Amino acid sequence: MSLLQSPSLKVVNHPLHQTSLPAESYVLSLTTLANNYAASGSSPSNQIYLFDKTSLQTVGVLQGHENATTYLRTIHALGASDRETLLSSGKDGCVKAWDERSGTTSIKMEASGRLRPLLCCDASSDGLMVAAGTDLQKEDAFILYWDPRNPVAPLCTHGSTHSDDITAVHFLKHGFSSVSGRVLLSTSSDGLISTSNPLEKDEDEAVLHVGNWGCSVSQGGWIHDACGTRIWAASDMETFSCWSNELDQMLCMDIRTPSLHDHGYSWVTDYLIKGHCTQKAENELGVFVGSNEGDVALVTGNDLSNPAAPWMIHSVWAGGHTGVVRSLHWDEEHGVLVTGGEDSKINTWRIHDPILSGSHMGDGMDPPLRSESSNLKREWADEMDVSQTADGKRARR
Repeated sequence: MSLLQSPSLKVVNHPLHQTSLPAESYVLSLTTLANNYAASGSSPSNQIYLFDKTSLQTVGVLQGHENATTYLRTIHALGASDRETLLSSGKDGCVKAWDERSGTTSIKMEASGRLRPLLCCDASSDGLMVAAGTDLQKEDAFILYWDPRNPVAPLCTHGSTHSDDITAVHFLKHGFSSVSGRVLLSTSSDGLISTSNPLEKDEDEAVLHVGNWGCSVSQGGWIHDACGTRIWAASDMETFSCWSNELDQMLCMDIRTPSLHDHGYSWVTDYLIKGHCTQKAENELGVFVGSNEGDVALVTGNDLSNPAAPWMIHSVWAGGHTGVVRSLHWDEEHGVLVTGGEDSKINTWRIHDPILSGSHMGDGMDPPLRSESSNLKREWADEMDVSQTADGKRARR
């Protein structure tokens, strides 16, 4: 399987801004608010940090969750609110909606009885339902649903959809669902990818479709593009898959397989960071991948229903991290990529709508970057078009 250069491939080696979390915390999750970026840190703090978008200066710290803050999500019009709301899940068994202006929790949702650690959360596009997935406790893993306007107890609990840690939950976007505007995608370490109708109290009737990948599924999401509504998923073994909306598998591949080696210029993927379904370019799915040295690249599959179809590399951001990049957010509105790593660093980068500018190959390829050495030094031409660079360096050996 080949990896082709986009004619507009961009290589960036200087972040716009950089900051670090305290106490050598991993950056576990990132999201955007109106004026700030939010980042959750690992232990020992488990706090949520707010950074000014233009400078990355810290403007606030939220208490977060006990034990761990596992996921951040920005929700529009949660409950009766008419503003953006920061939603978080944690291993303390709670989903919290935050008022970042006061630094306090505005809504707190938790299960009745014994609290179970939560690994993920999301809200429906109308803001009237919140879902969260638990880890495995004894033999049970649950999907919990709340009405944020009445958060005292869950609306319902589904306990037989999955049999291991629930790693991701995502509501289908408004306008793509035929079930009263609410369908939930869930992935799990049990190898299953499921879609459910959360309005159905009977769980046997609630599950709409199930796909069995046979490996631990670490993340997933919806794709809305010219081919219709589909689903992508990633495993703990760095495999990537694409599924129909009825969860028939269309593609399964090792995301590390597509690599670029051309006239000394190379990119080799070590791990998948995140998929992002852009709101532009017919919602094409972009896949962000990383190297163990801390570089990040954006790649796309030319045909996600064809395992033999080539992939394309659009952008590389290099030199901002010194280890694995754990989290990433594409701020499309401002043309900024935000990355967070195991090195505690948070970087913002310029992004040049790489999918829009390089979705399709041209008739001919310009000469790629050439490498003058085989060691790990990076001497990138900052924000320069590859086709205009005569002596740049490789993205990764």
